[in-house]
Amino acid sequence: MNKYLVGVGVALMCDATLLLAQPILETGTQKPMPLEWIDATTHHKVVRITRTPGSNMSFYFHNNPFVNGKMVYYNSSNQTVAEESERIRQQAGNTNTRNKQLYLLDMTTLKAEALTNCNAPMNGEIVSPQLNEAFYQIKDSVFAVNLTTKKQRLVFVFPKNYQGGIATVNADGTLLAGAKASDEQKEISKKHPLKSEFFDLIFDAHLPNDLFTINIKTGELKKIHTENTWLGHVQFSPTSPNLLMFCHEGPWHKLDRIWTIDVVTKEVKLIHKRTMDMEIAGHEWPGTDGKTIWYDLQLPKGETFFIGGTDIVTGEEKKWQLQRNEWSIHFNTWNNGELFCGDGGNPGQVAKAKDGQYIYLFKPNGDKLAAEKLVNMKFHNYKLEPNVHFSEDGKWVIFRANFEGIEQVYAVEIKRSE
Repeated sequence: MNKYLVGVGVALMCDATLLLAQPILETGTQKPMPLEWIDATTHHKVVRITRTPGSNMSFYFHNNPFVNGKMVYYNSSNQTVAEESERIRQQAGNTNTRNKQLYLLDMTTLKAEALTNCNAPMNGEIVSPQLNEAFYQIKDSVFAVNLTTKKQRLVFVFPKNYQGGIATVNADGTLLAGAKASDEQKEISKKHPLKSEFFDLIFDAHLPNDLFTINIKTGELKKIHTENTWLGHVQFSPTSPNLLMFCHEGPWHKLDRIWTIDVVTKEVKLIHKRTMDMEIAGHEWPGTDGKTIWYDLQLPKGETFFIGGTDIVTGEEKKWQLQRNEWSIHFNTWNNGELFCGDGGNPGQVAKAKDGQYIYLFKPNGDKLAAEKLVNMKFHNYKLEPNVHFSEDGKWVIFRANFEGIEQVYAVEIKRSE
């Protein structure tokens, strides 16, 4: 029996007669869907793994949410919060005021426990398996919560003259890292809250941005890198405590996006240099062994699609091609490139795919990727990006979706149901 995701379906997984009784449904045609079903298009089992009332959201694709068979996620109830939260949401064009809190889900029993109970907006999808803690930020203050005891502690308070945002924790749990924008850049974001408005404005402004680290034990803040360009997507290597990946934000076809920095030596290295006009590479993520940085590669933009990877030490690059409909907003990998998954995309995305709204599984086959559809997502609104993750055991793909009318987190079994 599979170790994970057996809580609600333990009888169904153990009893063949009951298994045959599982409903075969087109995903999203019922509101609500049953707690688990067989997707009528793909014949893969789908399980809604979040059961807490309200909106439930899994992490962004490159943020690891898993620790020892458990997953950290966000729940947002309908409870109103502070006026500051309402003001921020109104500026962002979101009028739904919700109390966003961190929760911990047992992937075997599907039992969920609240980790936080804060009355102010929080950010941070940062989990440290080494420390058994999740980190989050409220305004200028950084906190950690223990995943076992639920005890919370104050880690750091940004000085008034240096207001940054944390993004990642390193492999041995000693450092947090993040980026700080200039006050002028923050003002652009406030005046133009929609991405369609601020994206090019910030890129064209070429304002100074910093990368920084925070020593978790001592609270020492170090500014490690400054450039007159927009910096983001800050991620520590999962295996090398001193290696930090970051990107130059902005229109991908105008920049070389993916970089690393050694936080001790300050050595900066370009991971992939564009080779043609309109080439793009982005939505990068590190492989679990820390040896490869993977990315969405298009040669050129919107025409030919690949998953690319660069060896961090040697600089050797490899790529596998996929079809237009198989392109995904985000990809992820299992066992260092043995498998990939993707969250698909609607016709409004860069690939302009006419039939691309699926959760996908990919297997390298020569210089191409063989694709298998796992979930039909035609009833999902892609304004919410599904952001796929492989489960810790590699037998499920975790994603978020709104095809039931509210955001929930689901798991689809990679093994096809008979």
